[in-house]
Amino acid sequence: MTTETKGAELALVPVEPPLAPAEKVEAPPKDVKVEKAEDKVVEAKADPVNTEKDVPEKKSSKGSLDRDIALSHVTSEKRLSFIKAWEDNEKSKVENKAQKKLSDIHAWENSKKASLEAQLKKFEEELENKKAAYAEKMKNKVAQVHKLAEEKRAMVTAKRQEDVLTAEETAAKYRATNQTPKKAFGCMG
Repeated sequence: MTTETKGAELALVPVEPPLAPAEKVEAPPKDVKVEKAEDKVVEAKADPVNTEKDVPEKKSSKGSLDRDIALSHVTSEKRLSFIKAWEDNEKSKVENKAQKKLSDIHAWENSKKASLEAQLKKFEEELENKKAAYAEKMKNKVAQVHKLAEEKRAMVTAKRQEDVLTAEETAAKYRATNQTPKKAFGCMG
């Protein structure tokens, strides 16, 4: 398996467990430079959790095994950093997508509110116009009723004056003829 990053080529070699469990092979510290077979240098990231003292690496008889272990650590660190970068990238994508949707919802809400407010304003204007027209109609009806009432008052006043004049003429006629009216006060007679 071969992985390329920034022009440097790493050869990944599967690591087999040590043959004897009694023999313990010490892994190199995380921040130690490891040489590859092609004389290229790869630097591993320091692990903040597993900080070891800068102790020189003990040379063992199995130098290639130590190199393979160190390379596997570098490879696993690289893989973990790629996974972390991918995770961060996915999280930012999700965050951006959610933010865009929230922004779209906010824009939709604002446009709907503006539309509804415009409809409400139009409706209120129509109501005001109808109210003004109805008020004008009612004023006209009130004026017409007042006019009819004035006419009726004038008719009643004229009829009263006519009736008073008729009563005065009839009374003068009775006085001149010295006669009494046939109907006097309704109960006498």
